[in-house]
Amino acid sequence: MSATFRATKPVLKGLASLAPALTAAFLLTPLAPSFAAEGLEPRTGITVSVAKTAKVCFSDTIAVTGILVPKEEIFIRPDREGLLISQALVQEGDPVTTGQALVRLTALDPQAGATPITLTSPVAGKVQRVSATVGTPASARAEPLVQIIKDGEIELQADVLAKDLGKLAAGQKAKISVVGAGPMTGQLRLRAPTVDPMTQLAQIRLSLSDSQRVNVGAFARADIVVGQSCGISVPMSAVLYGRDGAVVQVVRDNRIETRKVKVGLYSGNAVEIREGVAEGETIIIRAGAFLRESDRVRPILLEQTSAKK
Repeated sequence: MSATFRATKPVLKGLASLAPALTAAFLLTPLAPSFAAEGLEPRTGITVSVAKTAKVCFSDTIAVTGILVPKEEIFIRPDREGLLISQALVQEGDPVTTGQALVRLTALDPQAGATPITLTSPVAGKVQRVSATVGTPASARAEPLVQIIKDGEIELQADVLAKDLGKLAAGQKAKISVVGAGPMTGQLRLRAPTVDPMTQLAQIRLSLSDSQRVNVGAFARADIVVGQSCGISVPMSAVLYGRDGAVVQVVRDNRIETRKVKVGLYSGNAVEIREGVAEGETIIIRAGAFLRESDRVRPILLEQTSAKK
């Protein structure tokens, strides 16, 4: 160690003698242009994703679920006793016309010599069920021999909460989704005048735009449009909720402004803002508690806000 120290000591002494010259050279060398010299502010603040607000219309809806049922059923029975089923002329699912023959009957006692009777359809429609079995008695008091869906019309029977009943009125439009058949449109046709005292539910009926491709008994869901409101739309992720209510973070001159807002209707991933934000303003898409009032940010515009229709 002592030998190495003696070998490097002259080098260190030489460097020490150069120190004043190096210091002077550094002080005389021009510095690189600064933000201040160029009249610019240094780029500070975190990068945030933003969107421009837009004015859109939101629908106020009530969601219900239920099953598909015939709008009107016709039951075919004989008008007297003492008859035997001799022939069934239709099957379930068959379309029928007014006056079409459905079932043929004969007298139970062949000695009576009674003329055979043919039961016909009083309406056009679709055969829902056939219980007529050849060789068995037919009775006016027994199960119908044939059940017909008048005009083939099927509708959605659903239950609605008593608190929502006052918002419903005949003719209101609905978006209906039927299991196995996909989406279709419809409208509210009928609502029950009473509420079940045990469940606090009331029954409603909704007509379907295309009942020919659905089946009785299938499950369905409907969103009934009970109102509409047009206002400023922002993503749901842009709204923060606290003790003082809802707020939205607006970007103005690359700085954060926290605005208290009044929230309206929801649609998909968007929410209506009725007060606090104007159309065309820039808002933080995903607001967070880490951003505070007057914080500087670098906004990146990603999307124009909208609501699903």
